[in-house]
Amino acid sequence: MSITLLIQDAKWRKTRGLGARLKRAAGLALVRGGADPDASLVILLTGDKHLHALNLSFRGKDKPTNVLSFPSVAIAAGYLGDVAVAYGVTATEAKAAGKNLADHATHLVVHGVLHLLGFDHQTARQAKAMESLETKILKVLGIADPYGRKVA
Repeated sequence: MSITLLIQDAKWRKTRGLGARLKRAAGLALVRGGADPDASLVILLTGDKHLHALNLSFRGKDKPTNVLSFPSVAIAAGYLGDVAVAYGVTATEAKAAGKNLADHATHLVVHGVLHLLGFDHQTARQAKAMESLETKILKVLGIADPYGRKVA
């Protein structure tokens, strides 16, 4: 598995060890999500303006968001796509929820990678399956259930 981390917004660099942590989380999500061993992806740590523009262009939503996933159109040589995370929205959400920024960013990366693997949360059944897998992955990483449930 190959995970490339690109840091576009320097604010992300303030959190020591974040890159390695996010790559580990993405790798675990790939394995637990059933990815091919040759799978690869890119994690882009960017700012709100960039994610705002992407959200508007690709989803028609005129606002920044925390994370977006862009699946590869043609999975060439195992390339799954990109996961982009916005610093400002993520930091604001983490603070409002009383969460550690690194933990919240890790959750968003896991969530984004699972989207690249075809998981979704459009229906209650899909959401239950995806959130359950997210929670199990985060537990392995020592991060509490972001949905507030206990996992067996």
